[in-house]
Amino acid sequence: MKALRAFAGAAALAAAGACLAQPDKVGTVDTAFQWIGRDHDIIVEAYDDPLVAGVSCYVSRARIGGIKGTLGLAEDKAEASIACRQVGPIRFAQPLKEQQEVFSERMSLLFKRLRVVRMVDAKRNTLIYLTYSDKLIDGSPQNSITAVPVDRATPIPLKQGR
Repeated sequence: MKALRAFAGAAALAAAGACLAQPDKVGTVDTAFQWIGRDHDIIVEAYDDPLVAGVSCYVSRARIGGIKGTLGLAEDKAEASIACRQVGPIRFAQPLKEQQEVFSERMSLLFKRLRVVRMVDAKRNTLIYLTYSDKLIDGSPQNSITAVPVDRATPIPLKQGR
């Protein structure tokens, strides 16, 4: 019975983790040489929307290098850029919420996260993706937005209610 409960708990954690997409590293560009630790750089990562097959988002952001950056103690800048594109036929795994966090990644040891939120513009049959960073205490107004129009022959299914 204990083994069954442990398996059920592990399955629940795996399902919860599967809701947010994991990035694929596309590449990096060094921006400043550091004598010790990795160089300061810009990283480009690709995220596939877990509920919308055929849509991928590319996010670029600066990472601090040096000793602190290498150890994960540095706080990366709150600046990011996003471009989402249709990369195949668009299919929906389930009805979408009008607004939902799709990706989230830690940018400092404790407080800051990079977030990507998907919004649905039902009137224009378009998916909008917004990226921003936040802190536990203070958020950042810097943001970037992109839109993926969906063919009118494929209406975006919305969850009823909020």
